[in-house]
Amino acid sequence: MKILNRLASMPVMAKMIKERYGDKPVYSLAVLPFEHEETTEARTTHNSATCLKATYSVSDAVFLIDNQRYVKKDYSLMNNMGAINQLIVEPFYDLLCAGEEKNAKHIGARLLDAGDIIQTLAGWTVLGYGESQLSGIRLPFYRTRNFRKKSTETHKGIQAMDQAISDLSLNCNPQDSGKALYLMSGPSVEMNMDLVKELGDCLKEVAPEAIIRYGDYPRKQKELRTTIVLSQLKNVEKVREYYGRMPDIIREKERQQKDIEDKLRELIDASTSVPSLL
Repeated sequence: MKILNRLASMPVMAKMIKERYGDKPVYSLAVLPFEHEETTEARTTHNSATCLKATYSVSDAVFLIDNQRYVKKDYSLMNNMGAINQLIVEPFYDLLCAGEEKNAKHIGARLLDAGDIIQTLAGWTVLGYGESQLSGIRLPFYRTRNFRKKSTETHKGIQAMDQAISDLSLNCNPQDSGKALYLMSGPSVEMNMDLVKELGDCLKEVAPEAIIRYGDYPRKQKELRTTIVLSQLKNVEKVREYYGRMPDIIREKERQQKDIEDKLRELIDASTSVPSLL
């Protein structure tokens, strides 16, 4: 019940923020129910559908997060919830920090800032995150940028990009996106123009109609990370499924209500011969 109440209040909060800060874009994040919640409680689907419709109407963009995508079957419920929350927020870290970085060492050659994010986010939106571990051994005198090393770096970057696309926050067709962005994060010596081009070509292949923006975020870390955002999705099957199930849910709810009223009426009729004490 608490989950349903929070979902119902989200569009109200978004509307209030939109009215108060009319000159600012409003972005919402909608976390969709688990599969077992949908199958055991019709109100979950009903509430999700109405919430999504209302939230979309007052938001400039809505990030869609499907809880079921993050379920690890071997975890306990408590561990699952903690891990899922971590996975949900993790992709936002680099995305939000890159454009606000003050340390010159961590400012990329192609800065992805708030302007790029605002220009990208529109309507239904999903995001993905992937990383590829780098070798922990680096000799201080090693500076050779040979073909083999460049090829390895590109391969690591493509691995991270493939993971990000495979682990999107909601199952969808990237070809339906009208806008997209990707952000590379990792040691500056591991990122080069060949890698930028390969990642751009990779994203363009899966999202051919999208306007793509990109950036890099040099960090001292032991992995190459890629964050991608697909926005302005013109078809979201999960949302369409929620909307499509609403007529049946409403009819079933009306049937149940009528059945309750009929049973109560029968009880009242059966009590007519019973003397009243009032």
